[in-house]
Amino acid sequence: MKGKHQGVQKRFLDINPRAFYTPCGCHSLNLVLCDTKNSCPKATSFFGVLQRIYTLFSSSTKRCKILQNHIHNLTLKSLSQTRWESRVETVKAVRFQAPQIRDVLFELVETNDDPKIKSEAKCLQLMNLKILNFC
Repeated sequence: MKGKHQGVQKRFLDINPRAFYTPCGCHSLNLVLCDTKNSCPKATSFFGVLQRIYTLFSSSTKRCKILQNHIHNLTLKSLSQTRWESRVETVKAVRFQAPQIRDVLFELVETNDDPKIKSEAKCLQLMNLKILNFC
C-alpha cells in the first residue's frame, strides 16, 4: 500500500502533492513479529504444531466432535499471518489445555481407522509434550 510508484501513497500524492507518508506503527510491529518468528526455529516449529492441530480437528466434523466432548471451552483457530492477536488466543487455548488435547490425540490414535490420521495424531501427541515444555 505504501508504494511510491503505484500504491496508495502515489495516489494520495497525485491528489495532494503536499501529503506525506507516515508508516503505521501497528503494522510495523506486526512485521517485526513475523520476521522474529521466522528467524527463530523453535517459534517456527511451535506455531507449525499449533497449525497442524487446528488442521487435524477442523478438517473433520467427527474429530471436531471428539475434541468438543473432551474440552468444552476450547475453540481452535487457524493461525493468521497478519493478526498476531489471533495467535495469542490460539496459544492461550492450547497452553492451558495441552494435557486434554494430548488425551484427545491419544483417543484418535486408538480409535481411528485411517492410517494417515493415526500417524498425524501420534506425531502431534509427541509434539504436544514439547509444547508443554515450550509454554
